[in-house]
Order: sequence, then C-alpha cells, then structure tokens
Amino acid sequence: MTSESAENTNQRWTSAQRSTLFAGVASWTLDAFDYFILVFVLTSVATAFHTTVVTASLAITLTLALRPVGALIFGAIAERIGRKPVLMANIVIFAVIELLTALAPNLTTFITLRVIYGVAMGGIWGVASALTMETIPQHSRGRVSGLFQAGYPLGYLIASIIYGLLFVHIGWRGMFAIGVVPILLAVFIGFRVKESPVWLAARGGKDQPKQAMFWPAVRKHWPTMIYAIILMAAFNYFSHGTQDMYPTFLKEQHGFTPGTVSIIAICYNIAAIIGGIVAGTLSQRYGRKKIIMIFALLALPCIPLWAFATGVWALGVGAFLIQFMVQGAWGVIPAYLNELMPEGTRAILPGFVYQVGNVIASPNATLQASIAQATGGNYGLAMAIVAGTVAIVIAIMIFFGKETRDTHFLASADATARGTA
Repeated sequence: MTSESAENTNQRWTSAQRSTLFAGVASWTLDAFDYFILVFVLTSVATAFHTTVVTASLAITLTLALRPVGALIFGAIAERIGRKPVLMANIVIFAVIELLTALAPNLTTFITLRVIYGVAMGGIWGVASALTMETIPQHSRGRVSGLFQAGYPLGYLIASIIYGLLFVHIGWRGMFAIGVVPILLAVFIGFRVKESPVWLAARGGKDQPKQAMFWPAVRKHWPTMIYAIILMAAFNYFSHGTQDMYPTFLKEQHGFTPGTVSIIAICYNIAAIIGGIVAGTLSQRYGRKKIIMIFALLALPCIPLWAFATGVWALGVGAFLIQFMVQGAWGVIPAYLNELMPEGTRAILPGFVYQVGNVIASPNATLQASIAQATGGNYGLAMAIVAGTVAIVIAIMIFFGKETRDTHFLASADATARGTA
C-alpha cells in the first residue's frame, strides 16, 4: 500500500463529515435558487411595476452590491461564536426575506427587500464553505470544492425547473414564496451538523473561544487580499455575465417561450454541475492553477455558438458548453480561496473577497441590458464582450498566482472530526 493510499484509508469519511458536506452544498444551492428566481421573472416584475427591464435589473445589481456587507457581518460573528449557529441564522433570514418579497406592494419595497436579501445572501458562501472545508478530509478537498460550488448551478437548475413547471400557474409572487423552503435546512443543520473541528481546535474547545486574527491577517496579507478581490471580480463577471441575462436574451432576442427557456436553462445548469465536479476533482491531481486556466480559456471558443447562434438546438449546445467551462473553473474556487487565506479567517476573508468581487461585478446585468438597448436589443453581443474579456483576465491572473493544492490547515480537521463523530 502506498503512503497516499494509507493516508486516504486513515481519512475515511465520518457521518458528521457527510452531514456537513450535505449542509454546505444545500446552503449554497438554496441560496442560489432564491437568487435566480429574480433572473427568471425579471421581465414579469418590470411589467407588474410598470417599469423597464433596465430599471428592474437594478434589483440584481443592488443584491450583488450588498453581499460584502453580509460577508463581513456574518463572517465576523462566525469567527467568534462558530460557523454552525451563524449559518442557521443566515438561512432563516434570507428565507424570510424571500417570502416578504412575494408580498411587495410596489417597486420601492421590492428593491428595498432585495437590498436586505443581498446582505443575508452575502454571509452564506463564506460561512458554509469554511464549515465544509474545515470538516472534510484534506485529500477530498478538490472534489468537495467542485461539489460545493456545483450547488450554485444546482440552485439555478432547480429554479429553472420550477419556473418551467409552475410559473404560468403561480406567477412571479408565487415563485418568491417558494423561497421560504430553505428554513427546513436550518432545522437539519441544528440537529445533524457539528461545529467546525478546526474552529473548535483553534480555540481549545467550546468553552474557550479566542479572538480571530482578522485585522492582523488583513494587514499582513494585504497583497493576497487585493489579488483575490480582483480575481473574484473577474470570476463574478464570468459567472453572472454568462447567466443573469441569458433567460432575458432567449425571451427578448429570440422570442422563446418560458417552457423553452426553462429547458435550455436546465441543460446548461446540468453542464455547470458536471463541469464544477470534474474540474474540482482534476484540481486535486493536477493543481488548482492549471485546471482553472484550462477551463477559463476553453470558454473562449464556445462564445460564438452560445451568443450568436439562432436556432434552439445550437443555442442550447452553446449554453451547455460554455457553462461546463465557466462553472468548471469556478468549481476549484472554494478550495483555492480557503487554502489561500491565513488561519483564523476562513469564515470571513474568503467570503469577503468573494463578495467584494461581486460588488465590482454587480453592474453586470444593468451594463449588459444597457449595451443591448444601445445596439438594438443585441443581448448576445453584450454577453460575448463580457465573457470573452474576463476569461482572458482570469487565465492571466491565475498564471501569476500561487498554487495552493498542498496547503495544510493548522488544526487537523480529520483527527478532530473522528473524535467528535
């Protein structure tokens, strides 16, 4: 038996680790589901409130813009009192906001609720990814990274299915009302998920919490912070630039029915899930940098078919291919960011740089809608400009970045998890 095989044998998954993985993926899945509801019903919301798609798209922009606030608030609390209780509270808050959104009487109330939702949504990724990555065995980190990030397109996929099946019956308000379902996940976490073993070990146990090293870490590692923020801005333009306006592109530019839009969205989200898992798994063998670069650059030849084809089948194939590549590159990010950041800050710094990147990318929907409006409704051109540009930026930045695959967390999650299983 090789040393690697022996190590893997000694790091078999416990029931606690499996429950944590499910909770982490489900948190990000349901968060994405709630977010993408608006992407599908954007034109209906604009019609209901007697405004334009460009104006209504501000709700998307503001949601993204407020996410760093949530990352700081919920991440800082999670560093002090633990990942588990903060994640539960975070889920309850954004689920309740979704229900209130369904009852919004006017555009002002609607946008205000989306702003609050943005704060709540901002805390999920950092806290859930820290809890997950600090609990699982190290040798599984690449594969789990892909699984975790696949929760995002999985949420999009679920939204696609529900939109196709139920929208004509329940309308946009009914879609948002369904967003209260994640409260059930908070109950599961309360009963089945244990606190991060790395967080507990770093504090000497539940009864001896220590102050997180947030500000000292920021001062010491500010070049890494700046690099990560710019990288995540490019990644968020990559993701939102290929997803957020695509249903509108299919409906407005090509005149497809909600059913056709739903089918295409289902297909490209299946591709996104597969791509994330494949790339994350490959990154454990070949390194984070190499896999991110390959997938980002392979998105470039997919753009013409994805943005400029005319038939349903051609557009569907193009969307499938580009989301496989885009979300494949994304599938490495949960592991990459958590490995890049110093000890004592994983609940706050990865989520914070992720969400600050979101702020920089938050004008995407409004930008693409404006370009389309200025070019006679050519959403395809607007999306192609953004996707092509950021794919190149990501490849260049990753080339000059640090390889993190062999990073060891200070406290042994594996040993602690076995002791608490």
